[in-house]
Amino acid sequence: MKKVLLSAGVVGLTLLVACGPSKEEIEKREKAIADSIEMVKQQAIADSIAKAQEAATADSLMKAAEQAKADSLAKAEEAAKKSKSASKPKNKPKKEDEPRKAGEGKGDAPKMDGNRKAGQGKG
Repeated sequence: MKKVLLSAGVVGLTLLVACGPSKEEIEKREKAIADSIEMVKQQAIADSIAKAQEAATADSLMKAAEQAKADSLAKAEEAAKKSKSASKPKNKPKKEDEPRKAGEGKGDAPKMDGNRKAGQGKG
């Protein structure tokens, strides 16, 4: 009986060892793990480079927008200075005062019809 149990144990151990992964399979698995770790590192480096480039692009766009704003403000101020100097009234000769009748006023307002009274509109 001891011999049968002993031989069954030896056969069981042999099957257990034979069914497990071989040295080649273990090396392939370790190489695959190392390769995947290397890929993750490379991807992390590529991501950080892309993020840095994006930040640099955003920064340069902000600087360009600020510069454009400053340029437009400078142009607006320059235009305002030019318009102030151009809008200064020049000494024009005065027209002779014409005699006016009462109710004509100083402006170019339309003259009143004789049919309408003060306070009455056109309609």
